[in-house]
Amino acid sequence: MARPGLRKAFAEKFDDELKFFKGWIDRPKAVGSIVPTSSVTARKMASVINPNSGLPVLEVGPGTGVITRAILARGIKPYDLYAVEYSDDFVRHLRRSYPGVNVIEGDAFNLSAALGDHKDRTFDSVISGVPLLNFPVEQRIRYLESLLDRIPAGRPVVQLTYGPMSPIPAGKGDYTVKHFDFIIRNIPPTQLWVYRRGEPA
Repeated sequence: MARPGLRKAFAEKFDDELKFFKGWIDRPKAVGSIVPTSSVTARKMASVINPNSGLPVLEVGPGTGVITRAILARGIKPYDLYAVEYSDDFVRHLRRSYPGVNVIEGDAFNLSAALGDHKDRTFDSVISGVPLLNFPVEQRIRYLESLLDRIPAGRPVVQLTYGPMSPIPAGKGDYTVKHFDFIIRNIPPTQLWVYRRGEPA
């Protein structure tokens, strides 16, 4: 017989997957997969964060909050995490699940409007789960440039994708592109890419 803690963990995981699937049905362009990101992928993405920088972290496209959980586990205080999510269903879920986190309902492709009073804030790094392959290349490039404008030179934007290539091509703007990891333990398997402007400190 399963222990109560184990039953609770399975129930939460199943609940997350149902929410994600519902989000995919309702807004297939805004949700990149029918299941949430794996915890393995989430931990790898959060590993780029410097918890000692004194700066907040920006998460874009948190979905059900699997990566949000990994960011907090990295040592980021809830009030130092800003999570911008397009889906109102996910926003309500995130606010219930992660009290204290600055969960913002808004459009990742118009961050100045979404962030409002926080639009000029500098972040340590950016963790992006936005399904970029659903959007034109020019829009993806503008999105990345907007993220890089909000972090110090050399700090990373980490992006997941289900395609084999970087969703943002090199040589199209003031940034570098580096393959970060290929994670098989994700459905579907996931590629991670890191983008920077300037050299890492």
